[in-house]
Amino acid sequence: MREGMKRTLSALLVCASLLVVAGPPAVAVAPSPTVASPSAAYRLPALVPGLPRAVRATTRPRHIEYVPRSEVAPAGRAARCSASTGPYQRQAERYLGRQVDGRQSTGDCRAIRRFQQAHRIAPATGFAGPVTGAIVRVMRARKDPNRAGHCPALAQRTACVDLNRQLMWVQQSGRVILEPVAIRSGAPTMETRTGSYRIYLRHRHHISNLYGTRMPYAQFFDRGEALHGVYEDIFSGAGSHGCVNLTMADARRAWEVLRKGDTVYVWGRKPGV
Repeated sequence: MREGMKRTLSALLVCASLLVVAGPPAVAVAPSPTVASPSAAYRLPALVPGLPRAVRATTRPRHIEYVPRSEVAPAGRAARCSASTGPYQRQAERYLGRQVDGRQSTGDCRAIRRFQQAHRIAPATGFAGPVTGAIVRVMRARKDPNRAGHCPALAQRTACVDLNRQLMWVQQSGRVILEPVAIRSGAPTMETRTGSYRIYLRHRHHISNLYGTRMPYAQFFDRGEALHGVYEDIFSGAGSHGCVNLTMADARRAWEVLRKGDTVYVWGRKPGV
């Protein structure tokens, strides 16, 4: 009898945890074309974090760029200007008004390095890696993030999640009320689901029932998938478990702008998944 009661109680607890992450049904959205893959001298798999772990703990930059292994900045030594062509060389050249030839030059390196320093990307060596490419995408999108018209101009607040460009912004009646920010969506086999959803649960200090990890400023929109902040660099790792990860600062701003019942519209496909 006592053993049977324990099993019943365990089942109820599991159901309760599932209720927390259950949400309303989604409206399917056809995926839009993915962004073109970068072409350059160094491909993404060949890159590693550009700062040793010990240096990261003391300098605390906003973002850590991925660089060729031979260009990892040693502790206590100033990083040299990189002569290597990064996978996002052309994107950086175009945004910074350089000649777009996809080849690193001394002038390119200096311009990219200044951009990295302005956005606290370390090491600021002028290597156009994936983090620099992501910040370039954010900056280019700020003028008109919905230029392609993928996110519907609804009367209610809408969090627009563009998996193609790994960006999110919030708009209302077509007017941007939270400018584009970088995101980290689902990793391969755990891709963030596309569709039109409503925020059904908000929890400022949520802890995942499945993974036991903290999910600050969590705003759930589909069966456990949520917008939420992360404590690590959002550009680290292959991706999330399906949630839309934001920097802590951006998650806090999204929390202040959005409300329960607001729309979350997700489309596209993350490059590489």
